[in-house]
Amino acid sequence: MTTTITSPRVLCFKAILFVVLGLLACGLIVLEMPSLKIAALLAVAVWAFARAYYFAFYVIEHYVDSTYRFAGLRSAVRFLLSRKSERS
Repeated sequence: MTTTITSPRVLCFKAILFVVLGLLACGLIVLEMPSLKIAALLAVAVWAFARAYYFAFYVIEHYVDSTYRFAGLRSAVRFLLSRKSERS
């Protein structure tokens, strides 16, 4: 059974928890291997994954195919692969 969260307060709390979890994980990684290089690489990785996620859900839906609705990252990958095979 899947429950959809619709409460704005719960959604904001969930977003805050994700940020806290991400900061905690990044902090622990840097504490484990304290160097500017590790901190910079970690920042670039987080930024790149965030941009990829944005691309998968916003850019594709608003600029590539406005009729397609994604159910998750697998759905976005399947969509991109199917478009690639259609062009071949």
